[in-house]
Amino acid sequence: MDMNQYLSMFIDESNDHLQSLNESMMGLEANPEDISIVQVIFRSAHTLKGMAATMGFEDLASLTHQMENVLDLVRNNKLRMQDFIFDTLFKSLDALESMVEDITGGGEGKADVSSIVSSLQAIVRGEIPVAGGEAASVSGPAAQAVETPIHLDEFQFSVLEQSIQEGHQVLYVDVTIRKDCQLKAVRAYMVFDLLERSGEVVKSFPSVQDIEQEKFDQSFSLYYITQKSADQIQAMILNLSEIDKVSAVALDQDSLQQLGQETAAASEVAATTTEAPAAAAPAASAAKPLPTKEEGNKPAAHKTGGAPSRTIRVDIERLDVLMNLFSELLIDRVRLEQLASEVQNGDLTETVEHMGRVSGDLQNIVMKLRMVPVDTVFNRFPRMIRDLAKSLDKKVDLIITGAETELDRTVIDEIGDPLVHLLRNAVDHGIESIADRVAAGKPETGTVYLRAFHSGNHVFIEIEEDGTGIYPEKVLKSAVKKGVITQEQAASMSDDEAFQLLFAPGFSTAEVISDVSGRGVGLDVVKSKISSLGGNVTIYSAPGKGTNFSVQLPLTLSIIAAMLIRLGSEKYAIPLTSIVETGIVKQSQIRTIHGNKMVEFRDSHIPLVSLSRLFSVPDYDESTEEETEIVVVRKGERLVALAVQDFIGQNEVVIKNLGKYLPDVQGISGATILGDGQVALIIDPNAFIK
Repeated sequence: MDMNQYLSMFIDESNDHLQSLNESMMGLEANPEDISIVQVIFRSAHTLKGMAATMGFEDLASLTHQMENVLDLVRNNKLRMQDFIFDTLFKSLDALESMVEDITGGGEGKADVSSIVSSLQAIVRGEIPVAGGEAASVSGPAAQAVETPIHLDEFQFSVLEQSIQEGHQVLYVDVTIRKDCQLKAVRAYMVFDLLERSGEVVKSFPSVQDIEQEKFDQSFSLYYITQKSADQIQAMILNLSEIDKVSAVALDQDSLQQLGQETAAASEVAATTTEAPAAAAPAASAAKPLPTKEEGNKPAAHKTGGAPSRTIRVDIERLDVLMNLFSELLIDRVRLEQLASEVQNGDLTETVEHMGRVSGDLQNIVMKLRMVPVDTVFNRFPRMIRDLAKSLDKKVDLIITGAETELDRTVIDEIGDPLVHLLRNAVDHGIESIADRVAAGKPETGTVYLRAFHSGNHVFIEIEEDGTGIYPEKVLKSAVKKGVITQEQAASMSDDEAFQLLFAPGFSTAEVISDVSGRGVGLDVVKSKISSLGGNVTIYSAPGKGTNFSVQLPLTLSIIAAMLIRLGSEKYAIPLTSIVETGIVKQSQIRTIHGNKMVEFRDSHIPLVSLSRLFSVPDYDESTEEETEIVVVRKGERLVALAVQDFIGQNEVVIKNLGKYLPDVQGISGATILGDGQVALIIDPNAFIK
């Protein structure tokens, strides 16, 4: 079978399962006694193993199988989770991620994981290192896997008892499927089909539904009523292919009576577990977990109630093609609206108006298709913060809010790395050591908040911590020392201006270079990346109390609302999100200060920039006119006035890049095609404000 056609599906599914494993492991670390989480982890690992084995990635399947062995002991209450086990499982997940990355890059997914496998095998044997570094053997449940028969209710028990009295054979059958079997559910179905031809299966563990969905390891057990002997049944099952071993034991009246007492005791244990989980753990661990109501219902909380999936995977390139086609439709719509207004035909105007409404709805749907929850970026951060805090010997809680907030996919793709820099910065520079926090009267555990929320046509992402805060004098001292500013400049700087120095290239306040930070690479990259996306970063900090980095991002980078303006024979578009207001100034109101033209705006003076001179427009010069139209644009807290000739009006424009043949033009972020087929350049207001 050619597996290449399934490779992309395997990679997508594997990444989903790995992300789910990471999230569930984080949840289990916070609540180690919750067996329902272990069940979810086990199912994900089991599915991943099956997929890897089917695709022929043996190393990946082998490592996942070793993880399964550990998780199986935990979910059967034969092993208690400890720090060493968590660390080993997290290392296993990292190894699995690197294998999947290798497969994504065209490799075979091979890696040297012998040390991790050794650790996992040691855990299964009950050898877990203690604080002194020696291996301690785990006594009791982990060392001895004592199994009792499947739990039967009163009705099932009476059916078996009556069958023995009537002369039927009652068998306890345990079937183990070979480890290299790739379709276990099919093999199990063949066993059940064979048995049901010669008798009746009363109860199985796992349940028939779980076995059909491959939610079992290599073996399953069942109670069976038949006229055939145990040896005959054993031989029949062994005749099936890919069966490793079969155990069939005939039960008599005495053994069934003893079984009834044992299963009754197991029921009592299950009942008391709900009242006192900690006290009941040793007793419960003696029995194989039974499909009782308490446990059987827990995994259901992690399902969607069996409803069919309402989502499909769509290749990103197809969405890009759809966006480009819609862009052409939008250009034609504007052209039709212009022609309809010139022709003045009622039917044509009515049809064009209807087309405008329909294409407007279509535009909303196309835009929503491209919108992705920021959760796709946020979900990798809890694990990163956990590992980082551990390496720095700090205690840190990450609290995420607004993960459902949606952003355009093009923005999502670019925002991950800047957020990684900011979060690492918050944990390394912001959160103090445990001793320092206690000395300052703070709780041992520092808190990092990661928030996302909508505001107008922007999305804000905030990273806030309750750490040491930023001391402006320390920043200025470091900046002077590194030659970023002079002593005179430092003396005249405000606190906000001092904070902005953190974004200077090569600047760092870290006194020691570490693996985490201190090389002067990070915040300048963050600033330039976010600026290239049309956003900006603002810092708010209170010394001793904490710091807040607020990132403002545009909702989308594909279709924007813009103000169209005219300069002589040329047309330009200015994004509405950057415009504060429009107005008219007289030549007499323009001041020249230090050689720069300024105009008065709301009790302050702001620079006036001549677009016609900047872009060398040959047939327009605003200095010859008595009055000049201006557009006031904003970047952060700074304003500038752009001098224009005429306002054409507002319009939704499709952003097209200038292509690789044109160099980066100062002040231009792209171009758009207007209804009359003319190209209008899109002005980048950020370029005029420094």
